Amino acid sequence: MARTQKIDDMEKPSHSRPVTGLLLSGGGARAAYQVGVLKALARLRRAHEPRRRSSPFDIITGTSAGAINAAALACGADDFDLAVRRIAAVWENFETSQVYASDLFSVLRSGARWMGLLSLGWMIARWRRIKPRSLLDNAPLEQLLHELVPLERLPGLIAQGHLQALGVTASSYSSGHHVTFFQGADHLTPWVRSQRLAVREQIGYAHLLASSAIPFVFPAQELALHGGSEYFGDGSMRQTAPVAPVIHLGAERILVIGSGRMHEPRDKPIAQPQTSYPSLAQIAGHAMSSIFLDAMAVDIERIRRINQTLSLVPPEARQASALRPVELLLISPSRRLDQIAASHAKALPPMVRNLLGSLGVSSSAADVKGGALTSYLLFEAAYTRELVALGQADTLRQTAEICRFFGWSGDPGETAPVHEERRRDPLRV
Repeated sequence: MARTQKIDDMEKPSHSRPVTGLLLSGGGARAAYQVGVLKALARLRRAHEPRRRSSPFDIITGTSAGAINAAALACGADDFDLAVRRIAAVWENFETSQVYASDLFSVLRSGARWMGLLSLGWMIARWRRIKPRSLLDNAPLEQLLHELVPLERLPGLIAQGHLQALGVTASSYSSGHHVTFFQGADHLTPWVRSQRLAVREQIGYAHLLASSAIPFVFPAQELALHGGSEYFGDGSMRQTAPVAPVIHLGAERILVIGSGRMHEPRDKPIAQPQTSYPSLAQIAGHAMSSIFLDAMAVDIERIRRINQTLSLVPPEARQASALRPVELLLISPSRRLDQIAASHAKALPPMVRNLLGSLGVSSSAADVKGGALTSYLLFEAAYTRELVALGQADTLRQTAEICRFFGWSGDPGETAPVHEERRRDPLRV
């Protein structure tokens, strides 16, 4: 049942500070890194603003698995620490079976059957009228969403001023449009750009399932749109401007939490280039990285160039332009997540491991190329906990920059330990 509480002056959002936005990118199991960042932010915020409970973010947007984390955080906007603990309790104790069916029968029904059709040929499949929808069955994820994301709380939080907007982005297989569904304050208006548009909508679990439907891996979701219906998949597909939604919704400063590439160390030079043909797993991992990681890096670079250009324009001329500078802070992994995933590949359930093995993924910690695909599907605590810890460490290394971004000043005194005691029931609202 949704919780209600009286809001005193300390809990009401401050309108004197810039409108602050949070963008959580996609990446399947890689989104565990975001949880570590959020835990570190909660720790720093407690040290500087110990009496404030509400979220430091006015606008929260997300794509793919980041959309799920964004929605969970938005639904706890009146108690940021509790919301972070709820999310962390899931990600730090994850099992693959909470996201997709990994038992023998389910894998044979979906993945193995799909792979069999590929080997037999589409002619036989057409003759038998078999239409496989996805490699894996993510039916368990919907139950998890009902436990983790109390969407019924959103209208009240928006009305009370704890949250200005939640935005969730998905990609339409039907029309090719990239759609941001948002729920927020009355003054917000939808926008339309080339192949991109926004729709004011009450966010439901179907939107979260659509945004996180990794192509080929999870099934598309049917959503209502403009009086009809379309099938949607992962919002990271065809996402040419991932930062745009949070800007359109009114953010003046934006924290972006990435899931790879931007701060990761470059690959070491290979003495002997690979001469064998790449495996399906290597190709799939490369394609997923292109979907989930590349557009974010390009968009951030573009925004920084625009900011630099605007700084050279006289103030009077700048006022005549539709462009405005946006303060941007990026936190992203300092280590290669595919390498971490490769070291935990054995944690996958046996049937899933065998299925991925047919694509060329091995259980060897040295198989970094196969680890790219594994890094998106490895919803196991051994892997997610390491990403959470990495997110915390990377964030705390940027403490000074983060404090400047939020305007936290002065001596915070003793900060809370990283591994804080959870409340008895972190999933209860």
